[in-house]
Amino acid sequence: MWGAELPWSLPRLLPLDQPAEGQAPPPVTAAIDRWHGGRDPDVGHVALGTYLADWIAHRPGLRPRTVDLYRWLYGKYIEPTMHTHLLSEITPGTVRAWRAELIAGGAAPTMVAKAYRLLRAVLNTAVDDELIRRNPCRIKGAGIERAPERPTATVAQVFDLANEVPGRFRVLILLAAFTSLRYGELAALRRQDFDPSYTTVTVRRP
Repeated sequence: MWGAELPWSLPRLLPLDQPAEGQAPPPVTAAIDRWHGGRDPDVGHVALGTYLADWIAHRPGLRPRTVDLYRWLYGKYIEPTMHTHLLSEITPGTVRAWRAELIAGGAAPTMVAKAYRLLRAVLNTAVDDELIRRNPCRIKGAGIERAPERPTATVAQVFDLANEVPGRFRVLILLAAFTSLRYGELAALRRQDFDPSYTTVTVRRP
């Protein structure tokens, strides 16, 4: 059997026969081995959906709620467009296009970040399993959740709210706004926790 010219620079028409024991492989065979890193070129021909399902099932120490979250993230954000992709076919461009489509479709930024982190973790394991050479999830900051800052009520709005609720809840609203006590602490307050002038409150129960 004889070789033919290949797309990369290799000597032409070199024998591809397997070397005898103790002999070095012919140049073409050695170059092809280097090209594939000595791996089976079919390694990585596993569908992402199949691999991710196994990844979740075989992940030690995951709490049931975490398992449910991962499965939900996969079904909601990854499965619709990525489940049939082979691991070996997922490129950085594939990941960028997938993420951009989620954002353009109105997915919440925090959910996009969670789904990206899940995909990155799964593909990190694929690297460890030597199914792919490098993780294609390389978007800087894509896994960071940046939740929008919650609005803060003004003093006037607090008093307006306190005036709208039944009278017995008015003190609860005012104390919650101006003392920063937790709900459990507020709910546990009793009349004796206030000084006679009602200028000081003492938290006795958490």
